[in-house]
Amino acid sequence: MHDQLSLMDYRVGRVTRERVLPASIEVVAPLGVCWWPVPDDDGVPGRGEPVPWNVAEQADYVPLQLPAPWGPSWGTTWFKLEVDVPPHAPGEFELEIDLGWEDHSVGFQAEGLVRDSEGRIIKGLHPKNHWVPVPDEPGRYTWYVEAAANPLILGVPPFIPTPEGDKATSSVDPIYVLRSASLVRIHHDARELARDLRVLSGVAAQWPEDSPRRWRLAHALQEALNALDTEDVAGTAGAARALLRPHLEMAADQDALTVTAVGHAHIDTAWLWPLRETRRKVVRTLANIVQLFEAGHDFVFSLPASQHLAWLAEDAPELLQRVRHWVGEGRIAPVGAMWVEPDAVLPGGEAMCRQFLYGQQAYEQFVGRRATGMWLPDSFGYSGALPQIAKAAGAEWFLTQKISWNQVNVFPHNSFLWEGIDGTRIFTHFPPSDTYGAEVTAEELARGERRFKEKGRARETLMLFGYGDGGGGPNREMVANANRLSNTAGASQVKLGSPDEFFAAAMAELPDPAVWVGELYLELHRGTFTSQVATKQGNRRSEHLLREAELWWTMVMVQGLGDYPWVELTGAWRSVLLGQFHDVLPGTSIAWVHRENAAMHAELATQLEALIEEAQALLAGDGDELIRFNGAPNERDGVPALSASYAAASSVVNTEEDGRRIELSNGTVTAVFEAGLLVSLTGANGREVIPAGAPAGMLHLIPDFPNMWDAWDTERFQREEPEVIDGFSMALEERNGAPAVITRTSFRNSAVELAWGLDGAELTVDAVVDWHDQDRLLKLVLPLDLHTTRAAFETQFGHFWRDIHENTSWDFQRFEVSTHRFVHVGEPDFGVGIANSGSHGLDVLRRPHDGGGTYLIVRPSLVRGPRYPDPEADQGRHVFGFSVLVDAQLGDTVAAGYRRNLQARTRPGRPVAPLLSVQGALVEGVKPAEDRSGDVIVRLYEPTGSQSVAAIEADFAQLTVTNILEDEHQELDVRRTAVGWEIPLRPFQLLTLRLRKEAHA
Repeated sequence: MHDQLSLMDYRVGRVTRERVLPASIEVVAPLGVCWWPVPDDDGVPGRGEPVPWNVAEQADYVPLQLPAPWGPSWGTTWFKLEVDVPPHAPGEFELEIDLGWEDHSVGFQAEGLVRDSEGRIIKGLHPKNHWVPVPDEPGRYTWYVEAAANPLILGVPPFIPTPEGDKATSSVDPIYVLRSASLVRIHHDARELARDLRVLSGVAAQWPEDSPRRWRLAHALQEALNALDTEDVAGTAGAARALLRPHLEMAADQDALTVTAVGHAHIDTAWLWPLRETRRKVVRTLANIVQLFEAGHDFVFSLPASQHLAWLAEDAPELLQRVRHWVGEGRIAPVGAMWVEPDAVLPGGEAMCRQFLYGQQAYEQFVGRRATGMWLPDSFGYSGALPQIAKAAGAEWFLTQKISWNQVNVFPHNSFLWEGIDGTRIFTHFPPSDTYGAEVTAEELARGERRFKEKGRARETLMLFGYGDGGGGPNREMVANANRLSNTAGASQVKLGSPDEFFAAAMAELPDPAVWVGELYLELHRGTFTSQVATKQGNRRSEHLLREAELWWTMVMVQGLGDYPWVELTGAWRSVLLGQFHDVLPGTSIAWVHRENAAMHAELATQLEALIEEAQALLAGDGDELIRFNGAPNERDGVPALSASYAAASSVVNTEEDGRRIELSNGTVTAVFEAGLLVSLTGANGREVIPAGAPAGMLHLIPDFPNMWDAWDTERFQREEPEVIDGFSMALEERNGAPAVITRTSFRNSAVELAWGLDGAELTVDAVVDWHDQDRLLKLVLPLDLHTTRAAFETQFGHFWRDIHENTSWDFQRFEVSTHRFVHVGEPDFGVGIANSGSHGLDVLRRPHDGGGTYLIVRPSLVRGPRYPDPEADQGRHVFGFSVLVDAQLGDTVAAGYRRNLQARTRPGRPVAPLLSVQGALVEGVKPAEDRSGDVIVRLYEPTGSQSVAAIEADFAQLTVTNILEDEHQELDVRRTAVGWEIPLRPFQLLTLRLRKEAHA
C-alpha cells in the first residue's frame, strides 16, 4: 500500500481546525455592549484598582462599539452585556466573548469574571474558556464582566526585562481589544466530532508508523472525514461520529496503566501578578469549577491552599458556600494541608509547622474537613525535614512534580517512600506525565507510560489536569477528553477520581516501595537561594521576632500579667506564611510583589518589636538593674535559655597594629589581617584555620546570566574563573563598643564594607553591600584549612550532610546549595562552624594544597542582580552577618545560629525565671494552645543527630504529647520525674507537647 500517512494526518488536523470547530457555533446576534473603565486616582480610564460588585452595578455605563481598545496594564474595566434570547432548547445557546486574547498563556493575559444582573457569579473567562451559559427561558438578559487587563509578563520570547511588572512603571495605554461579544447557537454534533477527531488522532500519533493500530485509526479517521460534508458539517457530523464510535469503545489493553485524573488549578499565590490579582484569580477559577459541577460534569477538583479560601470568604462568600457544598459532595478535595504552597527549603521549622496548623484550621473552618496529604507540585526542591513535619501534621502522603525538571539526573522513582532526616517515611508520588497542568491528551498519557519508573511492579499513576500557574483550572474540553480515554485501545485507562482514591490504590499495589533518603534537591533554580535578598532577610527576621513575641507573651499569660494578643500574633503569622509562597520567598516574582512584601515585613517588625517590648516590661517589672532577655533555646552570655537574668561580662578584645598588619585577640581567638584580608585565625588550641596563601575576606564576582529563568537559575559554567575582588582598604575602628577591623572596597558600580570583630569564641564579620550591578553573583570567600568530603547544613529541626566532592553526576550538580542558620565542616577532632543572619545560598569547594592534601573554601552567596522578572532586583543596600566558630562542635554551631538571629535585649527590671527548662533537646517554639484553654504548647527537637532523652523541668501538673495540629495522643514513652518529665528521642525527632497547669480529673 502506498504510504500517505503524513497526508492523512494533515487532512485530519486541517479539517478539524478549519471546518469542524468553526461549524460547532453559529453567531445568532451581537450583544449590546456598554462599559465602565474604572478610573485611577489620576482619572486615567480603565487603570483603576478593582471595585466590589455593589460599586460596579451603580456605575454609569456608556455604549461601546466593537472592536474597542480597553485596559491599561493592571487596570479594571467592567462591561455590561445585553441580548434578547429567543425560544430555544436547553444548551442550544451560549455567549461567546473575546477580550482580545492570544491563543496561549492561560492565566497570564486578560481575564474576566461574569455575573448575572443580580450580581451572582456565573464563571470566569480566559483564552481557552470564553463562553457563558444562557438561561433556558427566552427573554432579555443582562450580564456584567469584570475584566482584568493583566499584561503578559512571560512573553514570546520569554525572560525579557520589562517595566510592566509594577503598576507604578507600567503602561497607561490600552493593551487589549474587545473583539467580539455574541449570542451563538451550539451545533453539538459538530462540537463532539471535533473532540472525537482530536482524541483518536492523538491516540494514533502515539503508535509507531508501522503498527497496525496506527494504520487502523488513520483509515478510520479518513472514513469519518469522507462521510463529512465540509459544506454542511452540522448536518453530517453525526454520521461521521458513528463511524468513529467503535474505535473509541474498543477496550484498552489489560496491561495499560491506570491514570487517575484529578482536576487541578495551580494558582500561584503571587508571581507575575500581585496578590490582589491572585484574589480575583481564585474567584474566577473556582467559579469555573462550580459551574462545571452545576452543569453536570463529573470529576474531582483538588483545592491546594487554604489562604485562597480565606480570601474567598472575604471576596465572594456566596461562591464559598457553593464550594463548600461540592466539598461535602466529595467533588472538591482539600489537599496540601498548608496555608499556601510554600517554598519547601527556605522557611524555618516552626514556620513549616504553622503552614500546616493554620492551613488545616482554615480548611476545617471554611469547608468542614481537613486535607489528608502534602501537595507541593511546584516548589524548588524539598527539605529532608519535610517527611517528619508532614506526618506530624497528619499528612498521609506527599505529591510533587518539580523534580522532573532536573537538568541532568533523572529521578529514579515515581512512587516511593521518602525518608526524612529523622527516619520518618511518607509515601510519595511524582506524576509521570511531568506536568501539573495536563489537558488529558493521548500524548500526555503516552509520556506518562514511557516515564513511569515503577511499571512492571505497579500500574497506578496520577495526572493533574487543568490550566495552572495563572489559574483557570479544568475546562469542559479536558473532561470530555478524559471521558473518551476512560477505556480506549492504544492509551492508558483514565478514571476521574480523587487524590485519596489514587493514593489508596497506589499504596495497596506497591506494599514494598523503594526508599529515597534525604533531601529532594532540584537540579535547577539554584539562584532562588539568593535572589531578592531583602525578601529572604525579611522572612528570617519576622520568623525570629515571632518566636520571641510568642514566648514572652505566653509567659505573660501564664503568670496572669496580661491577655495574650491572639489577633495580632495570629495575623502576623499568616502574613509571614503568605510571604513564604514558592514564588515570593525564592525571589522570583515581579517587582510589585516584592515591594509589597518588603512593606509587610517592615510593618511586622515594628509591630512585633512593640509587642516584645511590652511583654518584657510586664515580665521584668520594676527595678534598676539591667537584665538581659534570652529567647534562644540555649544559654547565652550567662543567661539561661528562655529567661531573663544578669549577663556575664563580655571578653576584652586586645589589638595590635603596625601599619600593615592588625591583630585582634581576646584570649580565646586570635585573628590577623593584612592588606584588608584575614591571613590567620587560631583558637585556644593554636591550630591555624586559614590555609597558607589563601586569605579569607576577599570577594568573588561571578557572571550570572543563566540560560533561562533569570531570577531562578545560576549556572555552573559561569563559575570557572570568577573576578577576584581583593583590593580592600583596612582600618581599626570601634563598633558597638568593641574594636573592629574595617575593610572596604568598591568595584564596578558597587561597594562593600566588612567589619571584623571577636565575640567570645567567634570571629564575627558584618558585611554591608551597596549593590548596583546586574547579571552578577557576589560571594564572600572563607577558606578553611580542613580536609573533609562532606559538610553539615542546617534545615528545619536539624541538619543534614551533603557530599562536597564531585564523584558522581548527582554530586557535581549540587554546585550551589542552601542552608538555614549555619554550615559546619570538620575533621574527626576539629571543626569550624559558620553561622549567618541573612544568607541562604552557598557553595563549599575542595582545593588541593601545594604540598598535598586539600582545604575548603566556603563561599556564602550575598547578592545577585537578575533582570527578569524584576529589572531592579536586589539593587540597593544589604546587610549580612556571619560568625566563624573555631574548634567548634555541631552543638556549638547550632547555638551560634540562634545567637546570630535572635537579638540580645537588655532592660532594667528583675530576673525572669524560664517557663520550662529542657536538656537533651532544643525548644523551637512556645505558644498558647489554639483552643485558648490556657494550656501551653512547646515544640522541641533533637538537634545533633543523636539519640537523646529530653529532660523537661516545668511547674505544670500535666504533660501530654500532641501532633502539630494539637490533637492529643500518647504514643511516646513519657516518664514522670521529681521535677518534670523525661522523653526518649530519636535523632532529629520533632516533638509537640501540651502543658497544663491543672491535671484532668
